[in-house]
Amino acid sequence: MPVTISARVLIASAVSTALAAPLSAEGIAPPDPSVVAERIAQMSAPIPGNSVYALNPFHNDAIATASDGTSLRLVSLNPYRNSWYVLEVTGDGGRTRTFHLENADPAEWTLNLSSDGELMLESADDAFTCAAPIDGELEEAASSGLPYAPVCDWSLFLRNATQGNRSSREAVADFLRDNVLFGDSIVNLIKGAFYEDAFMVSSDEAEAEDPGDVVAILGQAQLDSRPIMRPRTGLDLIGAEAGMEAGSWYAVADAPGIYASVMQPGQISQFVLQVPGANYLDGVEGRADVNLVAFDMSHFEIGYEVGTDHPRVNWSPRPSGAGRTNSAGPDGFNTTEPLVRTGMIPPSLTDRVAASFTGGFKREHGAWRFGPMSQFNWGHHYGFMQNGVMLSRLWPGLSTLYMLDDGTIEMRAWTEEDVALLPHIVFARQNGVPLIENGVPGEQVTSWGGGNWSGSAEANLRTVRSGVCLRRAADRDFLIYAYFSSATPSAQARTFQAYGCDHAMLLDMNSPELTYSAVYIHDDEDEEIEIQHLVSGMAEVDLVGRDGTRLPRFLSYADNRDFFYLIRRE
Repeated sequence: MPVTISARVLIASAVSTALAAPLSAEGIAPPDPSVVAERIAQMSAPIPGNSVYALNPFHNDAIATASDGTSLRLVSLNPYRNSWYVLEVTGDGGRTRTFHLENADPAEWTLNLSSDGELMLESADDAFTCAAPIDGELEEAASSGLPYAPVCDWSLFLRNATQGNRSSREAVADFLRDNVLFGDSIVNLIKGAFYEDAFMVSSDEAEAEDPGDVVAILGQAQLDSRPIMRPRTGLDLIGAEAGMEAGSWYAVADAPGIYASVMQPGQISQFVLQVPGANYLDGVEGRADVNLVAFDMSHFEIGYEVGTDHPRVNWSPRPSGAGRTNSAGPDGFNTTEPLVRTGMIPPSLTDRVAASFTGGFKREHGAWRFGPMSQFNWGHHYGFMQNGVMLSRLWPGLSTLYMLDDGTIEMRAWTEEDVALLPHIVFARQNGVPLIENGVPGEQVTSWGGGNWSGSAEANLRTVRSGVCLRRAADRDFLIYAYFSSATPSAQARTFQAYGCDHAMLLDMNSPELTYSAVYIHDDEDEEIEIQHLVSGMAEVDLVGRDGTRLPRFLSYADNRDFFYLIRRE
């Protein structure tokens, strides 16, 4: 079966990058470039290996023996990132325990093993050193039950396995898929019979009054009509007391750098609609509200976290025939162990978190069933990376949102040559093919099977959808997240096109909990966080505490789904 990644390109890029990239001054260094080259050559094989280590060619380790004879191995998954480590502890009986450690501040701390078998955490300026005995502080952290158990005065976290929250609808869907023959077909049938347009919203138009303060730097979407709308948003907007002018932007109160907009695809300019590449918009999606939130990335850093369960790394049931083998998964394994998936934002970032939104498709839907993409590269299962660690291969041609270690945000179709970026990638998430590419609809927007757009069992593509795009304006990057109350991929593409996006991709779909987005307002005086949702109904997704207050999803408890989050720059 053909694999589009070229081993020659991978090896040459990896060696040159490894030689050029700066090595960490302390701690565990990257391996020799010749070792990296061999590992990347193996990555280009149809099945790279039987564990997540096979997808991470820069991993390296330190080995020590404690005074009682215990063998220790500390693995840095990516020394260039200095973030994730796995400690393997093997006793006299041969039993090995693993601990997944996360560096709370990779720029400040380095981690290694001492000669007598202790974890050694040191600051870059030698002002602080912490020795964590394996049978002391680390054992206490493991027995705490906390998703992130602090070690060395909160400079290091032990990631402990926990149960991720999910809605009752999602629990039923997962049960059917995992335990019932043809479960996926049953779920699609339920969606087609009961959920089509179930969350479609059409706002009433208000009197033509002052629409509020329009955010000048973002301008306005290209619309033929700009009525004043009263959307069902949960955001507190400046200047929108009398409603929101369609296609205009409004600042979120007490949230610098965050802006909101609303429109309906039927308002889009004919100039935009005449550009080839998307289907005609029907009357339902034409009047269905689209709520958008934009983040001025000069204010924020973006992070990505996989859920406790999703996306998985096993096989999607979609590929068949030449698109699948008898291995555990498309990369040779069906679990990310020994890595622990916590499904929540690290507590060291809670005081700076500004917003979050759900990630992409589950593994079940994250591969092609039909068309050319289903017939090679194992069906093109959507890849993803977190904290510099690849958990599922990134495939050329797929729409990818990623961030580099210098803070650069990119969104585009992945290429073979992009392997040279691997030492510098903080996170990456793929989710199908582009909705918008180079400012116009992507090549597969009108193809249900070719774009793997999903929908009902009858291929009805109109449903709740979410998407994200990147736009550059006034020499700044804006990340725009959009919630579509009822839309096809064509309506999504036209909307992002009207808002001037350079590249856009689909995220998840079918219900508000799978298309969740929230903004967090910090009250420093009371040390509380107020949750404001892009759409009011999303509040029902948050858990409720004993005192009746809603707990912020992704911050207060683990979630089974992957998500993105925005934190304010320090």
